[in-house]
Amino acid sequence: LLVETGGGLVQPGESLTLSCLTSGFHFSSYDMGWYRQAPGKECELIASVSTAGDTTINVDSVKGRFTISRDNARNTVYLQMNSLKPEDTAVYYCSTDPVTTVQPACAVKTTAYNYWGQGTQVTVSS
Repeated sequence: LLVETGGGLVQPGESLTLSCLTSGFHFSSYDMGWYRQAPGKECELIASVSTAGDTTINVDSVKGRFTISRDNARNTVYLQMNSLKPEDTAVYYCSTDPVTTVQPACAVKTTAYNYWGQGTQVTVSS
């Protein structure tokens, strides 16, 4: 089970931290990722963190603003989002085994080990 929290409505320039609390599997054995899907757009992988803690930001527009991290003791992965922009508005999802960078829809399993949360809405608007 993966449960995302922390979304909401914020103004441009503000920050949010998304959390994804997991259960039911050995969290530390899985690479983890955050995806997002805006209306009318494909699902894109924003960032991933490996079992070793190595992080990758996959979307150029969020580099320097978003940070992914994990806490294996808490079975949780985080996405710190700073300097939010209206174009960051989307539903944000966490997943295990994030192998695809772009796919038509989020929350669609792509590998045997790919599991998804239900998503959390982030809206950036003045």
